[in-house]
Amino acid sequence: MRILLVEDEEQLNKIIKLNLELEGYEVVSTFNGEDALKVVDNQYFDLLILDVMLPGINGLQICEKVRITNGKVAIIIISARDTSSDRISGLKAGADDYLTKPFVLEELLLRVKNLIKRSSEDSKVNFNEYVFGDNRVNFETYEAIGIAGSFRLTHKEAMLLKLLIEKKNEVVSRKSILQNVWGYDVFPSTRTIDNFISNFRKYFEQNPKEPKYFESIRGVGYKFKEE
Repeated sequence: MRILLVEDEEQLNKIIKLNLELEGYEVVSTFNGEDALKVVDNQYFDLLILDVMLPGINGLQICEKVRITNGKVAIIIISARDTSSDRISGLKAGADDYLTKPFVLEELLLRVKNLIKRSSEDSKVNFNEYVFGDNRVNFETYEAIGIAGSFRLTHKEAMLLKLLIEKKNEVVSRKSILQNVWGYDVFPSTRTIDNFISNFRKYFEQNPKEPKYFESIRGVGYKFKEE
């Protein structure tokens, strides 16, 4: 799980980052809003931790900008402002949780754990086999039945196909695919992902040139469509 931490107090930033990493999370940290928005635009994250009082763009503004294009990433606001109106402002901006400073570190870690668990449960569908049209895929054995009959998917094909099906009728961004299928150790080109989608069309579409199930959204990502 990947977390973006945006906190301008250097010592607090280091302490939170270290403890999150000890919990097994991959953490990217920044100290201002401008850098945070650049990172969010280019990387995938499961959760954002945003301080409100930041130089330049503040945490609430970051939250609002992120929510324009991403309604699913979990967001925790941390702030020294502790009035009811401040908390309401944070939640209105799109945050899932609001924690006031000073806080007990264990409480932050627990809130992070609960939010990520909830987000994972909401976004994932548990299935070992999936049928669409005349096609059938077994995600345990990688065996599949497509237009030309029986065949076997590769590991990466199965991972990508399951991700697309889990997000059925939603656009899955390239960042999300990079994180969930390839991780960040390997960076396939956009063409590599296009080739996987092309293969899916050959496997499962009656007319690959006019796909019914696998759609490419130019400049954004890919979608598995099913009525």
